[in-house]
Amino acid sequence: MESGFVPEGFNATIWEDIEPLTNDLMERELSCSSCIESLISDSSELAEHISETGALLYIGMTCDTESEEKRESYLNFMSTIRPKLSEFSDALNRRIVQHPSVDDLPDRYDLMLRGMRTDVEIFRKENIPLGVRQTELVTEAQTINGAMTVEFEGEERTFPQMSKYLESNDRSQRQAAWVSISGRRMEDSERLSEIFDELISIRHQMATNAGFESYTQYMFRAMHRFDYTIEDCLEFHESVESVCMPILESINKDRCDGLGISELSPWDVNEKGGSGPDIHGREPLRPFETVDEMVEKLSEMFHEISNDLGGKFDKLVEMDTLDLDTRKGKAPGGYQYYLEKSRVPFIFMNAAGLQGDLETMIHEAGHAFHSLYCGHLELIDERDYPIEFAEVASMSMELLTQPWWDKFYDSEQADRARRTHLEGVVFLLPWIATIDSFQHWIYANPGHSREERAEVWLSIRDRFGSKMDWTGHTDFRELSWQTQGHLFGVPFYYIEYGIAQLGSLQLWKTQMSDPQKALDDYANAMTLGNTRTLPELFAAADLELGFNEGHFMSLMDTVGTALSELPT
Repeated sequence: MESGFVPEGFNATIWEDIEPLTNDLMERELSCSSCIESLISDSSELAEHISETGALLYIGMTCDTESEEKRESYLNFMSTIRPKLSEFSDALNRRIVQHPSVDDLPDRYDLMLRGMRTDVEIFRKENIPLGVRQTELVTEAQTINGAMTVEFEGEERTFPQMSKYLESNDRSQRQAAWVSISGRRMEDSERLSEIFDELISIRHQMATNAGFESYTQYMFRAMHRFDYTIEDCLEFHESVESVCMPILESINKDRCDGLGISELSPWDVNEKGGSGPDIHGREPLRPFETVDEMVEKLSEMFHEISNDLGGKFDKLVEMDTLDLDTRKGKAPGGYQYYLEKSRVPFIFMNAAGLQGDLETMIHEAGHAFHSLYCGHLELIDERDYPIEFAEVASMSMELLTQPWWDKFYDSEQADRARRTHLEGVVFLLPWIATIDSFQHWIYANPGHSREERAEVWLSIRDRFGSKMDWTGHTDFRELSWQTQGHLFGVPFYYIEYGIAQLGSLQLWKTQMSDPQKALDDYANAMTLGNTRTLPELFAAADLELGFNEGHFMSLMDTVGTALSELPT
């Protein structure tokens, strides 16, 4: 697999180690298409080493945001190595796409060349320092969020540890928990707003430097969104509004009735995922006590689903690349990061024993399976699957494992967990539309004031959010966009979850009539990595890539039917 281009003892944190290799790639003679293939192969090997180094530094920082040393190591890599690599990558891309023999390359390089040509088109040297500043600001925002804890009932607790109190049947305890969390967020809201203001300014400058009217247009090119448009995203928003909102409002009405209240407050339901207290006053779902217990039961579950998935999950455990507990100083959220040189997936999350944690772990395991399925592909670019399909891998795994959730529960609790998850799908799609719609407005109007931003955010919340009583908390509501880390760290990355959710619901429909076909379709498509276009990857799993109301309706009808068949 490796050509031996990168020498033993290579250190990708030192430019003096990297430079001789980049010089070789830029100066070697290219007389034919096979020379270009050799160049691509060697540059892929170098990219694997560099990618893995960056991954390990990022992992180290997020696992311990309080460590000045780990943060400095990551930022040093991003500010000294990455900028030089940006220039080198652009020069190498130009060398390849402008070579007379490029048209003689085999078809396997077509997608790669399309991406290279786009990257060449938008690259501007003056954007490199802006990118470094962007990374510094995003890291500061992550550090601020990672440090947030509250004193609650006599103990210092992280936000993931507070989640369980938001599912408490004691409404006054839920309110106290929510108020303490939102109050803590408000303490840093001014600095986070300042960071966001600067990020908007930087991003708009990057777009205009590259000849685009808006950062939105720039990012659609930078993210290689070749197969859908800004207009498709707006159609997605409209479909969510017409199809999902009536179902969401019906769920919320049942919640009010069950809780015996006339109107919901923010502590009665989590708007992003629909979680909250049980409407019949039953104890919150607790699928596991310890991380070890969760991992052991997941192994049993995946083995029952298929030997293939069971073996892949066990491989994750054996490779010891899981950091799953929540603790102070650990960044919030969860992610899977593929170590490209080692071909090993790393999973990061903050487990506190909740149903949402189980879903997160299954979600990230889906990403890891995807990485393992396409790990045989030779070139790093061939394994760099589109985000929209990466999320199909993870979100469909959540749905496909539902029949086996009795591993964690008795039958009544398992049904409750399934209902909670499906209701979560109904809530997630409007939240995706909320965040995506907000980003489209933000970057179409980069000169906006904070007052205008708050006004637009509230109007979008009214369109896609749960109807609630926010009395006494309107200041937090105006700034509640700050709870979505994607807005800071990965701009425009959010609609992908919606596109993928529609794909995963289709795989789930397949499973209902033919479970083996669903698993086969999943494996077939995931094995392809990034060697097909997005519509072709969807087609490989027998899925349709669509945004229209009819497509939404057929899938949400299936969700509605499944919910009607589950006990409340």
